[in-house]
Amino acid sequence: MGDDVTGKTDRIERHVVLVAPEVHWNTGNIGRTCLGTGAFLHLIRPLGFSLDDRQVKRAGLDYWDRVRLSVWDHMDAFIEALAPRDDELALFAKGGSRSFRDMPRPRRMFLVFGSETRGLPDTVIERFPGRTYHIPITGEIRCLNLSTAVGIALYESLRGGDLAHHWITAP
Repeated sequence: MGDDVTGKTDRIERHVVLVAPEVHWNTGNIGRTCLGTGAFLHLIRPLGFSLDDRQVKRAGLDYWDRVRLSVWDHMDAFIEALAPRDDELALFAKGGSRSFRDMPRPRRMFLVFGSETRGLPDTVIERFPGRTYHIPITGEIRCLNLSTAVGIALYESLRGGDLAHHWITAP
């Protein structure tokens, strides 16, 4: 079973893509969640922090060095290298056309999120029409925290998959 960044494996595989993330602790938390689910983490520049920042590592705990991380200079480089099909993409935006519960669950899937303050750039949304999803919230808040949204979407995308629960030990 392969685990390379190109996505060539024989199992369910998830890629979390953060476009221009701004907050180091969100990225650290997301990295830890990716490691816990076996997902890849892709960061699209510009980043609002240094990956050497101790707060990224603190949020990722002692797991950060094991996160399957790729950093891309721009979205085009990422798309060219991984060549996701349209049906493998789920872009998350407040104005997404469908609920996250309706996203498909292909074997290989890319969950794409924008920055904490600006969301996904219009250029990304326009490039992949019909691939936007939202996570419903009440009118009491403007948005969910990015690491919370990633966790919700990532686990929903794995529903019915083969993710093992390693805290359970055999009797």
